[in-house]
Amino acid sequence: MKGRFWERVNEKGLLFCAFLAVVAIALIGTFVFKEGLPLLAKVGLWEFIGSRDWAPLQGHFGIYAMIVGSFAVTLGALVLGVPLGLATAIFMAEFAPSPVVRVVRPAVELLAGIPSVIYGLFGMTLIVPVVRTLAGGPLGAGLDPQLRTGFSIIAASIVLAIMILPTVMSISEDSLRAVPAEYREGSLALGATHWQTVIRVLLPAARSGIIAGVVLGMGRAIGETMAVIMVAGNTPAVPHSLFAPVRTLTGNIAIEMNYAAGDHTRALFATGIILFALIMVLNMLVVYVTRRGVRQA
Repeated sequence: MKGRFWERVNEKGLLFCAFLAVVAIALIGTFVFKEGLPLLAKVGLWEFIGSRDWAPLQGHFGIYAMIVGSFAVTLGALVLGVPLGLATAIFMAEFAPSPVVRVVRPAVELLAGIPSVIYGLFGMTLIVPVVRTLAGGPLGAGLDPQLRTGFSIIAASIVLAIMILPTVMSISEDSLRAVPAEYREGSLALGATHWQTVIRVLLPAARSGIIAGVVLGMGRAIGETMAVIMVAGNTPAVPHSLFAPVRTLTGNIAIEMNYAAGDHTRALFATGIILFALIMVLNMLVVYVTRRGVRQA
C-alpha cells in the first residue's frame, strides 16, 4: 500500500510539473499576443511582414528585411552545422574507439554550456577579421566597400553553426545508437560494408531522431540573439550578398526594446508574434515531412 501511495504521489507530481510548463507557455504567448496584436490590427499583417521600411519614429513598421535576415543566418547555420554534427555523430556512434568517445563527447557537449556572449566575442575577434580579409580579396571583388566590414551573414552563420553543433551531434548520436543491433548485424551478414550499413540502413532507421536534432538546432539558431547581434552588423536592410550585414528578428527586439515606446514597443511585441508563428510553422512542416517519410518507409 505504501508503495502504491508514493507511486500515485509521484505520478501526480509529474502531472503537475507538466501542467505548469503548459501554463507558462500559455501565459507567455498570451502576454506577447496581447501586446502585439493592436499594432498588427493598426498597420495590417501583410504590410507589417511585407514592407521593407523599418522607421518606427516615422510610423513605418515593416519587418521584411529582418525576416529575410533571420532565414539567411539560420539557413547558413544549418548548411554549415548539420553536416558537421551528423558526421561527428556517425563517427562517435560507429567508428570511434571508446577512449576517443570519452574525450570527444564531453568536449562537444561542453559547447552547449558556453554563454552566447562568449560565442559572440569569439566571432568578433576571430571570425569577423577572417571574413573581412576574404571580402577584401578575390571573393569580394566588386563588393561595395560597406560590405567589407566582416560583420555579415556568413560570420553570423559560422557562429550559429558552432552553437548548434552539440545539439545536432548529441541527438543524432543517440538516435544512431538506438537503432536495433539486428539491423546492423543483418546488413553486415548480407555482405554490406560498415560504411554501406551506416548510409543505407542506420541513417534511414534513425531519420526521425536526426530530424528532431536538426529541428532543435534550427530553433536555437533562429532564436539566438546576443551572439548574432555581435557579429551580424545589425543593418535593417534586405541583404544581397553573404558579406552583407543583416539584422534578425530577435536582434531587432533586443536592440530597440530599451528605448522603444508606444507603437514602437507594440511593433516589437508584434515581431515576437511573427517569430513565434514562424517557429511553429517550421516545426509543423518538419513533423509532417517526418511522418510522411515514416509512412512511405
